[in-house]
Amino acid sequence: MKKYFAEMFGTFVLVFIGCGAVVFAGSTVGHLGIAFAFGLAVVAMAYAIGPVSGAHVNPAVTLGVWGAGRMSSKDAIGYIIFQFIGAIIGAAALLLIASNRLRGYDVEIAGLGCNGWGPTYGEGYGILAAVLFEFIATFIFVKVILKSTEKPLEVAGLIIGLTLVVIHIVGLQITGVSVNPARSFGPALFVGGTALSQVWLFLVVPAVAGLVAGLCCRVCPDCKK
Repeated sequence: MKKYFAEMFGTFVLVFIGCGAVVFAGSTVGHLGIAFAFGLAVVAMAYAIGPVSGAHVNPAVTLGVWGAGRMSSKDAIGYIIFQFIGAIIGAAALLLIASNRLRGYDVEIAGLGCNGWGPTYGEGYGILAAVLFEFIATFIFVKVILKSTEKPLEVAGLIIGLTLVVIHIVGLQITGVSVNPARSFGPALFVGGTALSQVWLFLVVPAVAGLVAGLCCRVCPDCKK
């Protein structure tokens, strides 16, 4: 159970810090600051819980690792369940803090760092752009994780975190960057409305992309562990 609780904690931290940067500091730190908040949260968890669970903190990563043949189906299911629990707790904590703002906080308007697409989100990209970006970005992210963790590397956590930073710099105005079904589901659950109606894309596309990245590592001779 230590592995599962580690994943729950790690995903909680990712949502609390990453989405928290959007909620509490977005207007101050801007897109670059938000990108680093997500990336550095992953770096911190890589070294904090990596020795316990591998610090997936992302169902797409877990599906990639499972697809590559590096973990059992039982562990993969356990990881994913606890990752979603951690994301929900993280989003709930953000909402509790934001709701205590003295001048008020409308979660349906301000959101909780939710992902989305369409004319009222970001720069107004359509669903095709959202699907393509999330698939490509997740594939790249999971591929980097699988390759950088093939052999013990002390800098693997830093490599992974910086990759997430770069992905956020590119995609924040497209979808807000998910590449992580749990990270998207937690905030959307509390915001509801459009965020919840669109969350299916961020559940399905990153999951498929992560699995494809893992299967590629399994069948490609140059990518095998």
